[in-house]
Parts: sequence; C-alpha cells; structure tokens
Amino acid sequence: MQQLITVYRPNQRHELGLWHTWVIMAQNILNSRELIWQLFKRDFFASYKKSFIGKFWILVSPLAGIISWMFLAKTNILQPGDVGIPYPAYVMIGNTMWGLFMGFYGAAAGTLSAGAGLLMQVNYPHEALLFKQLASCLANFSIGFGVNIIMLLAFGVTPSWKVVLLPVVALPLFFLGCALGLIVAMLQIVAIDLNKGIGMLMGMWIWITPIIYSNKVSSPIVQTLIKWNPLTYLVCSARDIMIYGRLYAVTGYAICAGISFLLFLISWRLFYVSEDKLIERML
Repeated sequence: MQQLITVYRPNQRHELGLWHTWVIMAQNILNSRELIWQLFKRDFFASYKKSFIGKFWILVSPLAGIISWMFLAKTNILQPGDVGIPYPAYVMIGNTMWGLFMGFYGAAAGTLSAGAGLLMQVNYPHEALLFKQLASCLANFSIGFGVNIIMLLAFGVTPSWKVVLLPVVALPLFFLGCALGLIVAMLQIVAIDLNKGIGMLMGMWIWITPIIYSNKVSSPIVQTLIKWNPLTYLVCSARDIMIYGRLYAVTGYAICAGISFLLFLISWRLFYVSEDKLIERML
C-alpha cells in the first residue's frame, strides 16, 4: 500500500504564483463544503439558543435602528431630504444593505479569532472559517431582506422586478468587505491598537454614505466625501436596484466594483501566504 507523504518547506506558500494560489484556495473551499456547513449550523443556531426570543433578535435589531432614525427625522435633527419613497422604508433598505457590507467585513475580520481553538488543534483548510462566517452573515441578511420586502409593500412601494439582480449587484460589497476584513484580521494579530482605530473608522463610514439621507445635500464638503466614497456607489446601487430598478451611478459602480475585486484577490493571497506566521503569533 502506497503511503502519501506531505513535504513542508519554509516559505512554501510564497513560492506559489498568483493564479496557483487562488486555484488552491478555491479547491480548499470546495473540498471543505461539508465542514463549512457543519460549522455554520453549530454557530448560527447556538447563538440564539439561550435567548428568550431567539432568532427574533434578527428582526428586533434593525427595527430598533429604524425607530431611532425616524425619531431624528421627526425632530428635524436629521434632515434626510427628498428620498422619493416613505422615509422608514428608505432608511430600512439602506441600513440592510449597509449591514450586509458590515457583515462581510466582520466575517472576514473575525476569521482567525472565530476559529482560534480549531486553528491550534486540527489540520484543515482555514479558508473554511471565512466562508462559515459568511454563511452566517448571508443567513441573517436573508431574514432582513424578507422584512424589507414586507416593509416596502406596507408603505405602498412595489419593489422593482430587477430586484432579482441583487445578488450580482451586491457582489462587490462581498469583495470589498472581505478584502478590508482580511487585512484587519492580519493586523489585529500584530497590532491590536491599529485594529481598534480601524473599527472606529468603519463605524463612522456610514455618515458619508447617503443611505440615511438623500445625496442632494447642500454642503460642498459632504458632497465631495460622498463622491469619492466607494460605498456610495456599491451600497446605494444595491439599495436602488431594489427600490428603483437602477444602479446609483453606472460608471462609478463599475469602477468601484473592479477595484473591489482586485483588492479582494490581493488581500486573499496575502492572508494565505502569511497565515502560518499569524498563527504562530497567536500561540
């Protein structure tokens, strides 16, 4: 019987070409699909197991956020401008799409920390941890998406038939969110303070993205920030394809989508080739 021997060399992953690296990672994900499914089921259902209202927290959290935005709008503290549809529906759709991006980011950023125990004990493709996290993110989004449809219909707004294109339109959000998250996943192992600073910036990013207010603002500074903010085109296009049946800005969306895809490929390779060193720092 022939015995399979695996040979490990220092910096072995650095010797691989770009294309070879991506092929290996894609094969690892495909071969680990059963592991991803089992980890997803374990973590997703266990997260609400000891809660009184269980999975209803998925609905309560966004609704609580909508109420706060509505309060600010009613008191004129927040002046969203003319958004074209009833404001509660507008802000809920926008928040859901923003939450999808942040979910992708958080899933990637927590790749190593979420599976710290398994990393030290079991030899398996660690890309499975990233996609397990992403599966939980998509499961939560699917529930929120259903609530969005009900909310639109309740306010007399019929979603565009082009909402079927949402998975394709939202794909750049996956690329950008995962790219930034993987970078943070690497940084938080070697520089915790920097990771906290990035977390604060991510929380502030929503304020220069026109999802809780109209893009027709009077401030030139805010207009400039909105214009050069990639999430303006990615998040707002995901929202607008659902409400209006169009992209926010076709050219801006295409440019940001291309950059997001390239950034994802680069960050994924960096994560793959530096993974062994990062795990050593976790010991």
